[in-house]
Amino acid sequence: MKEITGDLIAGGSKIALVVSRFNSFLTEQLVKGAVDAFVRMGGKESNLTLVRVPGAYEIPIVADKLARSGVDAVVCLGAVVQGATTHAQLINTATAEAFSKISLKTGVPVLDGVVSAENLEQAVERCGTKQGNKGFSVMQAAIEMVNVLKKIKA
Repeated sequence: MKEITGDLIAGGSKIALVVSRFNSFLTEQLVKGAVDAFVRMGGKESNLTLVRVPGAYEIPIVADKLARSGVDAVVCLGAVVQGATTHAQLINTATAEAFSKISLKTGVPVLDGVVSAENLEQAVERCGTKQGNKGFSVMQAAIEMVNVLKKIKA
């Protein structure tokens, strides 16, 4: 049996990050985590493109444009905290579905690093404290997917 696995080596990969400015005290930590992962895995910071958008709902249209621009992967970062209404659920569902559709349509991995939390404490935990940093782990997944797809093409 032939098995294909992706390495965690960024090498010359070109990855775009799309980050929401909404809840920036959280999303900036996600950006730091993603950049840290990329550099630790051997990537050059100059191979990263960072695009800022107003909120999580605006991420998909930019992710789509970036996926068509020649990058190897797109990492989408945001933080949506549940409030008194179902607005957070609507945003989380819409963005997650959009990221999958863009990936399938373009063949470029579009990874969901939008933190979905029931409260502020959970969000803080996922943006660099007790639960790690989702930006870091999503960047690792992006690097792995880039390498898996390269091996499949070879």
